[in-house]
Amino acid sequence: METVIRIDNSVRVVENGAYLTWKDLWVTVPHEKNTTKPILKGLTGFAMPGKLLAIMGPSGCGKSTLLDALGGRLRSKMRQSGKILINGRKETLAYGTSAYVTQEENLMRTLTVIEAVYYSAQLQLPDSMSKLEKKERAEMTIREMGLQDAMNTRIGGLRDKGLSNGEKRRVSICIEILTRPKLLFLDEPTSGLDSAASYYVMRRIACLDQKEGKRMTIISSIHQPSTEVFQLFHDLCLLSYGKTIYFGPASLANKFFSSSGFPCPTLQNPSDHFLKTINKDFEQYIDKEGLAGAISTEEAINSLIKSYKASGIYNKVRRQVAKICKQDCGALEKKKNHATFVTQSIVLTKRSFVNMYRDPGYYWLRLAIYLILAFGLGTIYYNISFAFESIQERRSLLTFIASFLTFMSIGGFPSFVEEMKVFERERLNGHYGAAAFVMGNTVSAFPYLIIISVLPGAVCYYLPGLREGYQYFLYFAIVIFACMMLVESLMMIIASLVPNFLMGIIIGAGVQGLMILSSGFFQLPNDLPNIFWKYPLFYIAFHKYAYQGMFKNEFDGVLVPGYEVGAPPTISGDEILLDLWQVEKGYSKWVDLAILFGMVVLYRILFLLIIKFNEKGKAITKYLCRYLKVRK
Repeated sequence: METVIRIDNSVRVVENGAYLTWKDLWVTVPHEKNTTKPILKGLTGFAMPGKLLAIMGPSGCGKSTLLDALGGRLRSKMRQSGKILINGRKETLAYGTSAYVTQEENLMRTLTVIEAVYYSAQLQLPDSMSKLEKKERAEMTIREMGLQDAMNTRIGGLRDKGLSNGEKRRVSICIEILTRPKLLFLDEPTSGLDSAASYYVMRRIACLDQKEGKRMTIISSIHQPSTEVFQLFHDLCLLSYGKTIYFGPASLANKFFSSSGFPCPTLQNPSDHFLKTINKDFEQYIDKEGLAGAISTEEAINSLIKSYKASGIYNKVRRQVAKICKQDCGALEKKKNHATFVTQSIVLTKRSFVNMYRDPGYYWLRLAIYLILAFGLGTIYYNISFAFESIQERRSLLTFIASFLTFMSIGGFPSFVEEMKVFERERLNGHYGAAAFVMGNTVSAFPYLIIISVLPGAVCYYLPGLREGYQYFLYFAIVIFACMMLVESLMMIIASLVPNFLMGIIIGAGVQGLMILSSGFFQLPNDLPNIFWKYPLFYIAFHKYAYQGMFKNEFDGVLVPGYEVGAPPTISGDEILLDLWQVEKGYSKWVDLAILFGMVVLYRILFLLIIKFNEKGKAITKYLCRYLKVRK
């Protein structure tokens, strides 16, 4: 029996709207033995302004892949063919014209709702807008998503209570719609929410910018909506294992299933019935009208696909796509540029500073541990004398401070990984550049690292009675500061290369352990094996320059009483440095300090290049894939 579903013969053009169409869309991924595996198989459809399109189907059917393809976010290994057009033109989704809300809420849990949205407004909106205008835009967006009562509530996370999951999802949407994009992509916005929260989130989404002439095109993948949520969708794209089961008005999907021999039972949620009918993950048999017995799920899927194409709906969809492409909808209006690099750097510095201040695990807990260790060192080495017997004690103390105290800087790595997740989401959506992020993170850490260097440093410097003179303590504290900056920079590089923070901590600890072993304390420089340990590790380990700078700071120009009868009454600091510890005396301690800060800059630049290369690498891979496809 043929299902009659009316699709308008003409397209009502919405000024400045975004009409998205896709035709014969295939997406494949590499498979074993140089073969490819199709994920999407010849899909055709459209999305229009003022309409909410739902992409539904069982797990693994290709919902997220279709959303990624339409949003220009396919992974580099995926191959795409077919046409995806905006207003009948092949256009790149530029910043401000589209927004993509991921399934995960990567938000800074220490910020309040208004802070999170307002900081994003300052980053995304152009400098031509005043701060007051940006704040008004942020507050208006928060009200649009119904978060006005939670405006001053911190977002929170696993360790501290804050917003509910539904409220966090709405904050993520708020951040992405600040620029008023024409296209909004949502990847399972109801995932992890109860039915009530799912309904309120989707109702707010369905009401976004639905004023005449300002309609947004919204496409959302969704797994298993309730009846109330399903009724909010205007159009439905139902997939099963990469193929279209149904595309058309959501309100007529039930009629299609009934006419195809799979009616929805009375009082049952239609979306549940659809998914149960087309899910072949489990061995099940489904009753079909007109047949004496039940058929398998795979047979039901094939029957529905055949019914979809035979009913005329498929041809009507293709004609509608063709008509949309022929309409003179105009090129998609490009948004103005976002904030300048200077503005972005200042805002990111402020935001990162606030996050570090409110997150006890970032610096405050480390400061407490540092103070405890500093008092421990101070009491163990309390008031050591300046005699020959104290030389080795001073060396051990300085080495411990320069290595193991700074080694503990990896304790802030989990907090930094959380910040990196926020950066990856915001950078992928084009909110700001990588250089602004590196600059903001670097500058915001200065005050905290200075506090950690000075306070615990003073305890473990003055209690043991190291060299008198404020200038020597100042140099000592600056070396600790440089070492902590280096450890944090090293962990940043590792964070950009490894998939999770546990692996990052293990690798970071291992790299630092190798550097400490080769730095000239456990084995004197001349006794190190030349291969690997001395060349190159001894010279690239920053601990070498920290140790030697601190040793020179403590012993340069001093005289230590002799240690046996008949020996010279004193031994000079130069003899201790050269003969006992094989310290390089061809340059001063300030050169050692300059090398440390030079390595800080080098590590930060390397971190910047890595995250930039990751972006460029993905873009180059996509370009090569398209080029090879055209050549074929």
